[in-house]
Parts: sequence; structure tokens; C-alpha cells
Amino acid sequence: MAEPGNELASISQEAAEAAADITEAQRPQERRKRVIEFARSVATSSARVAGRGTRAARRAAGFGTGWLSGQVVDMAPRLRVRNQAALRAQFPDQSAEDIADALIEGAGRASAAAGAAAGVWAMVPLVTTFPAEIAAETLVIVGIEIKLIAELHEAYGVPAEGSLPERMRTYTAAWAHRRGVFTIPGGVVFAAGSPLARQLRRRLAARAGRSAFSLGPLLTGAAAGAYLNGRETRRLGREIRHDLRRHMISGSGGWPPDAGTR
Repeated sequence: MAEPGNELASISQEAAEAAADITEAQRPQERRKRVIEFARSVATSSARVAGRGTRAARRAAGFGTGWLSGQVVDMAPRLRVRNQAALRAQFPDQSAEDIADALIEGAGRASAAAGAAAGVWAMVPLVTTFPAEIAAETLVIVGIEIKLIAELHEAYGVPAEGSLPERMRTYTAAWAHRRGVFTIPGGVVFAAGSPLARQLRRRLAARAGRSAFSLGPLLTGAAAGAYLNGRETRRLGREIRHDLRRHMISGSGGWPPDAGTR
């Protein structure tokens, strides 16, 4: 029989795919369906583990922020991020500001859908799977937000440097600090006990706390989750955009960035 932790070993890959699919979905029904599919997958795995005891289920579900932070670091390089060329092809004849508006609004809708769908799924009477549902919603929303941060940097033509894993680790750090990548102090270090690792865990603890609202009674949890998630993701997007604007204004390139260059 597989160990409890192995039951959910592929969550980071699933979360990355779900976050991208939900963000880029054109219709609310598509977003809702994709969230429920992911939540069901995680809850089903947790339910199998729950047969071996509640404590094992909680460990496997990753109720601790240490497990969540490891999943986020593993998930980030798997996220499907549109580069500047892809964004300009998808939003033709639009400025960087217009594209940023569309990205923030799209991510806000995706986060709201994640909260609403997870809240509805929580009506299924499997109490021992609630920690798994919190983990599932948290990972999807963090994926949506890291993807948003990466694509905002692409839209403004100031992507992080390095290989794909290096860039995505940097955007994860930007998520933890709620800042553009050029303002992250001390480099990108995820070693256990490092300041960034601690900051990531603190942010994930707060994010998981908001996810718990989605598990409220009946549809009240869905409504609360949708509202809180959408509001927080839009706020994060605006903060990152503000940082990027400030960087572009103070930098040598001036403002706005040229639409045809990186």
C-alpha cells in the first residue's frame, strides 16, 4: 500500500495545469468545471488516505504550510506562462496597460471561480477531506497568482532573467513579497529556514486561511470564497503593476515601454 504522502505526489503538476486552464478559460462554466475536477481529484486521494486514519489524512493533505510551500516551489516551473509575443497576439492592438487590465481581471475571475467551486464541492459530506480541499484551493489560487505575476512582467517587457526554473522561482519570490522581481531583497533562496522560505510559509498560511471560508455551510462558503479570492487576486495584480510602473518610470527606458520590443 502506498504511503500517505505518495497519494498526493502529483498535486503540483495537476495544480499547475488547473491554474492555467482556469485562468485562460473563456466561459464561467469552463472555469467552474476545471476547479471541481481538480478539487475532486485531491479530495478523492485524501479520502483513500483517510481510511488509514485522520492524522494520516491531514499529513497527506498537506495541512501544514511546510508541505504547501514545497508544492508551490515544485508547481511554479510547471505553470503555463504566456510570453510577451503570445500576449500581444492574443490582445492585438492593445497597450501594455490594456493587457495588464485584462490579465488582472481574468486572474480575478479565475480565483473567484476557484473559491466558488470549491465551496460547492465542500457540500459533499466527507469531513476528513476538508484539509485536502483547503490545500487544493490554495495551490490553484497561488498558481493563478504566480502566473499573473509572470505575465504582467511579460506584458511590460521586463521579464525575470535566467532559465525557466530560475524565472519561475523568482516570480514565486515576487508572490511571497508582493513586489516586482527587481525589488526582491537577498536573492532567491528557498532553503529551509531562509527568510524567503519563512515569508512564503507566512503568505501560504494566510492564503489557506482565506481558502477555509470556501468550506462554510452550504452556498455561503462558495459566495465568501468567490468574493475574497477575486478581491485578493485583483489587489495583488494592482500592487505588482504599480511596482512595474514605478520601475519603468524611474528606469532609463522611460514610460510607456515600446509596444514592439522586449
